[in-house]
Amino acid sequence: MALSDAKLKSMLRGHGDEIPRKVADRDGLSVLWRNSGKISFVYRYRLLGKAQNLTLGTYTGQAEGLSLAEARRKGAQCRAWLEEGNDPALMIRLAKDERLKPVTVQEALEYWLTHHAEKKRTNSEKHRQQFARWVYPRIGDLPLADCETRHWLSVFDEYAKAAPVACGYCFQNCKQALKFCRVRRYAISNALDDLTVSDVGEKQKKRDRVLSLAELHDVWRWAVNSTTNRYYGRLALLLLSFGARTQEIRLSAPSEWDLVTGTWIVPSENSKSGAKITRPIPDAVRPLLQTLLDDADLQQSPYLLGELKRPEAVSQVGRGLWKRLGHSSPWTWHDLRRSLATHLNEVGVAPHVVEQILGHSLQGVMAHYVHTARLPEQKAALDLWSRLLSQTGAGENILPLLRMPG
Repeated sequence: MALSDAKLKSMLRGHGDEIPRKVADRDGLSVLWRNSGKISFVYRYRLLGKAQNLTLGTYTGQAEGLSLAEARRKGAQCRAWLEEGNDPALMIRLAKDERLKPVTVQEALEYWLTHHAEKKRTNSEKHRQQFARWVYPRIGDLPLADCETRHWLSVFDEYAKAAPVACGYCFQNCKQALKFCRVRRYAISNALDDLTVSDVGEKQKKRDRVLSLAELHDVWRWAVNSTTNRYYGRLALLLLSFGARTQEIRLSAPSEWDLVTGTWIVPSENSKSGAKITRPIPDAVRPLLQTLLDDADLQQSPYLLGELKRPEAVSQVGRGLWKRLGHSSPWTWHDLRRSLATHLNEVGVAPHVVEQILGHSLQGVMAHYVHTARLPEQKAALDLWSRLLSQTGAGENILPLLRMPG
């Protein structure tokens, strides 16, 4: 028969046996009743086939003790932890540690940044800047365990008024950070589990802007003739020529480029996918690359473009070029990648070759059967692309270039 408050109060008088008595309640909960009248709630369970006894607290019949209702709630929590594959004794110890020295929201997010984002992502500093501007000043000092969903929503509601898409991105990182801390048992919080991006901000809309060849020629001519913005002109030429991501060019070191073998190897730490990317160097770009390599050597710069500009500054220039060139609708640096892919597909370059030029992981059947970089095919495609951009081959038959080597 299950215990009751009345029965527990009567047990406070003790008993005459020297050995403590065990009195069962339900669902693995029982009490250890000593002859002195001390009553301890015990949760019994099995872990890896071995019986375990976990003391949850003491019943005193007073406010400072553990009530029967509270003991049953703790027992239910222990069962839930077991179902998740966790040891209740360990989870209670972690909770106690958090109460004694609570992990703050800022400490939890910094833990994720240090142990995950800085190792897996090239834009981890951008995440830290978002946290430092929007999260830390508002709830950074709060103990994570005490920071409820409403506290987080107060941050995201304010952020969304200024930048709803960036707010959604920040929310996703916070949610992943809390899960990372929880899985590693660094700190426990489920405050963001039931929220989605649409609850706090907006998802980034899928862009479909493709520049026409005429627009791409405008960009090419601006880049070639750019004297006041030489950094951005050279950046644009390389983005156009390779369909690369801006971070791959912005962070590129001279050692990545080998004009003897004619290859550019993007290291894994500069790649969005975390995998090394090997691209051939088109013939038309060799003179520019030689100049860049010579300049970097003369300046003793660790960067191909001679300096490292902040990603926000690079993005800002890219967002404004369409107006400068008199184009009818906006485009960004990233749209140059989509334009390369679209136009190469339209002239008959195989899709898997385009995907490899872009540095994408191949999908489906190709992921199993195409295990090489297919550099000769990439080289032919990029040489063709250079001619389309510069229009130097306008009067020639381009069909031979489409016969990729096997």
